[in-house]
Amino acid sequence: MLKKILIANRGEIALRVIRACREMGLPAVAVYSDVDRAAAHVLEADEAYPIGPAAATESYLNIQRILETASRSGANAIHPGYGFLSENPKFARACSEAGIKFIGPPASAMELMGSKTRARQSMRSANVPMVPGSARGLTLAEALETAAQTGYPVMIKAAAGGGGKGMRLVRNAEDLPAAFTAACSEAQRAFGDSEVYLEKFIENPRHVEIQVLGDEHGNMVYLGERECSVQRRHQKVIEEAPSPVVDEALRRRMGEIAVQAARTAGYTNAGTVEFLLDADKNFYFLEMNTRLQVEHPVTELVTGLDLVHLQMQIANGEKLPFRQEDITLRGHAIECRIYAEDPDNNFFPSPGLITKLRQPSGPGIREDSGVYEGWRVPLEYDPMLSKLIVHASDRSSAIARMKRALNEYFIGGIKTNLTLFRRILADPDFVAARVDTGFLDRMLAAPATTPGDGASLTEIAALSAALFAAAGNGNNNGGESSRSVSRTAANENNGWKRTARVEALQS
Repeated sequence: MLKKILIANRGEIALRVIRACREMGLPAVAVYSDVDRAAAHVLEADEAYPIGPAAATESYLNIQRILETASRSGANAIHPGYGFLSENPKFARACSEAGIKFIGPPASAMELMGSKTRARQSMRSANVPMVPGSARGLTLAEALETAAQTGYPVMIKAAAGGGGKGMRLVRNAEDLPAAFTAACSEAQRAFGDSEVYLEKFIENPRHVEIQVLGDEHGNMVYLGERECSVQRRHQKVIEEAPSPVVDEALRRRMGEIAVQAARTAGYTNAGTVEFLLDADKNFYFLEMNTRLQVEHPVTELVTGLDLVHLQMQIANGEKLPFRQEDITLRGHAIECRIYAEDPDNNFFPSPGLITKLRQPSGPGIREDSGVYEGWRVPLEYDPMLSKLIVHASDRSSAIARMKRALNEYFIGGIKTNLTLFRRILADPDFVAARVDTGFLDRMLAAPATTPGDGASLTEIAALSAALFAAAGNGNNNGGESSRSVSRTAANENNGWKRTARVEALQS
C-alpha cells in the first residue's frame, strides 16, 4: 500500500502530484536543489529535503541521493513526473531494488521503448504500422543504402533519445554523410549513445498521440488522442484534445493499435503512443513515451478522468475502475506551454525575478503553474513556467476561451512567449485546423504585423508618445499613466491597447 510519496521533480508537475497526493490523503515529500529552496513545490509539500547543487546531475538526476532521501523521509513510493529520471530504467530498477514503488511502467518496458531501434523492431514484429526505414542502428554505408531504397528525403534520428536531439533532415545523397556525422555526434553528447537510425521523411504530417493506461492485472485502455502538430524544433508548443481531423473510426483504429503496442512492450501505468498522420489519414508509429506527458491535462478535461490519481491507484495494485466502452470524450481542450523565453530573440531563455503576476481565471480555465510573484526563475532548468489549459463545448469556443485567458495573463519582470500564443490563436490556418508539424515554422517565417490583439507597433509608439505629451501639458496623472502604459507594452500584456486608449481619453 502507498503510504507516503516522494516526488522526484520540480516545478508545475511536482505541484500537480503534490495536490493529487493531498486529495488522496497521502503525505507528499518534495526534493529541491540549492536554487529551488524557495520554489512553489517546496512550499506546498508536507516535507521537503535538499538534494544538492543547482546542476541537475548533482541533484534531480542523482539517483542515489534521491533514494537516500526517500529512505530518510519514510516514503515508500516515488513519482518521477516527466523529464529528469522519469524515463530512466536504471532509476525504476533501483527503486524496486530499494523496496520503493516506482509510480510508472516497469523498467523492462522503459528499456524496450526507450531505444528507438529496439522499439521499431518490436513494433514491426507486432504488425504496428511503421514509417519505412531501418529497424536498427546504421553505419554510414548502410544509411546510404537504406536511403536509396526508401527514397529521399529521409530523417536521421538518435536511437536513445528525442526532443529533436540527434535529428537531421536530409534531402539528397550528397548531404547525407555530413548530416549523419553531425547526428551521431549530437546523439553522443545528449544521450551518451551515438547510435542513429533512418526513416523516410513524411512531408507535412500531423503529430497525433494516443494516451494509454494499463493496470497490473492485464487491463489496458486508450483515452482518445491529442493533436500535437504545433511544434518548434520538434518540441510541442500547443496541444489539443481531441484532434480536429480524427473521427470515431480512425480514433478506434489508432487506439487499438496503441493498446497493441503497449501490450507488446509489457506496459503498465500511464503512457503515450505517438503517431505521424499523413494527408490521407494513414498513420505510422513514431515512438512511445513511457511516462506521464506534459499535455496530459487536455485528456483529463475531455474524459473527466484524473490521470495522476489513476497512476497512483495502479501503483497501489488496484484494477482500472472502468472499461474501454465506458470512456467518452466531451468537448474540446487546448493547452499552451508558457515559457520564460524571448520570442523576439530566437526564443532565448529569460530567467529572472517575477515582479508581477496576473493569472487568468473564470469558467473553463485551468492553470498548472509552478511559479509565484516574487520568485526568481533559475537559468539552470527547462524554462517552462506553467501550462494554461481551457475546456469548452467545441473547438471554436475553446479557441475563444483561450484568447480571453491569454488576454488576462500577465507576467512582469521577465520575457515570456505569451505573445506567440496570441499570434497562433489568431492565425487563420490554426483556426481552420490546417496545421502540421511545419505550421509554426511557416508562421514564424512570415512577417509579424499583429502583436497581441492586432495593434501595430506604430500604434504602440504613437499612443505612448501621445500620453507622454499629455503628461507635459498640465495633467497631474499623465506621467504615471504614460509610465503605466509603457510598462504594460514593454511587458507584452495583451491588455495594453485597451488600457492605453482608456488612459489617453482620461488625459
